[in-house]
Amino acid sequence: MVPTIDLEKLQDGDAATLAAMREAATDIGFAVVCNTALSAETVGGVIDTYRAFFHLPAADKARIDMARTGANRGWGAPGSEQVDPDANPDYKQFFDSGFALPESDARRELSVYAPNMWPEKPQEFEAVVSKYYDYACRVAMQVLQGLTRAIDAPPGYFDGAFDTPMALLRGNYYPTRPSWATAKDFGIATHTDYGCLTLLATDGSPGLEVRRRGGGWIPVSAPPGDFIINFGEMIELWTDGQVVATPHRVVGGVNERISVPLFFNPSYETNVAPPGASEPILAGDYLTARFNETYVHLKG
Repeated sequence: MVPTIDLEKLQDGDAATLAAMREAATDIGFAVVCNTALSAETVGGVIDTYRAFFHLPAADKARIDMARTGANRGWGAPGSEQVDPDANPDYKQFFDSGFALPESDARRELSVYAPNMWPEKPQEFEAVVSKYYDYACRVAMQVLQGLTRAIDAPPGYFDGAFDTPMALLRGNYYPTRPSWATAKDFGIATHTDYGCLTLLATDGSPGLEVRRRGGGWIPVSAPPGDFIINFGEMIELWTDGQVVATPHRVVGGVNERISVPLFFNPSYETNVAPPGASEPILAGDYLTARFNETYVHLKG
C-alpha cells in the first residue's frame, strides 16, 4: 500500500511520519504527500492552464515543437518521447519548462538548462506556470529534507546541491486511449524516472499504475492539492541503493487526464556517485545521457 505523508508532520520530525517516509523511500518507491503550501486552488489553476494549451490546434503549438527547435523545452507532440525501447513512442503530449539561468551564465548552452520556450496562447501561460514552478520546487526541497531524516542521512545531506536545480516542470496530456492502440502503445510506457524526486500533481483522474515488488500493478491517484511522489534512478545511485526507483506506467482509459510532474534534480556539477566511489558522477552528465535516450528528436 502506498502511504500518505503529512508534510508538516514530516518537517516536525513526527516518528510515525518519518517511518512512513522511510518505507516509501526504501521499499515502495512511492507515496502521497498532503498538507503542503500548495493549495488545491493553485494546483487546479495550473492544470486548467495546461489543459487550455493542449486543447489548442497543433498549428498553434508548432512554433515551440521540440522536434523543430531541437531543444528539450517547449511542446512535445504525440510520439515524441519513447521511454521504453520495446514499446512504441508514447501517445501523450507534453510541455516542458525548467530553471531559468541569467543570460550571462554559460551553462545556458547545456540542454538541461536550455532557455524556456513559451507559447503565445493562453496569454497567462508563462506567468501561471512559472509561479507554480517556484512553489513546487520549495515543496520538493521540503520533502527531500524530510527524507534526509527518515533514512538517517547526515543532516543537510542534500542542502546546497539544489542551488541551480535541473528541475524540469512538465505538463502531461493523456487523451482518451486511441482506438488504434495495441499492447505496445501507452500514454507513457513502463519506466523508472531518471532523476531524484518527482512531485506529481494530477487532476484526480485515475491512470497511473505502480509495479508491485512481487508483480502486478497498483493504481495510484491523488486529488488536486495532494501530491504523488516517487524517487528516481539518480537518487538510488546517490544513496547507494537505499532509496529505490520503482517502475510505473500510464496505459490510458476512457477519460483524458492532465498530470503535472516536477522532476526535481540537483545542480549540474553535483557529484551523485554513491558514498566511497572512486570516481565522481556529475548529475548533469547523467541526466543528459538519459534525455538523449528518451526524446525521439535527440536520439542518434
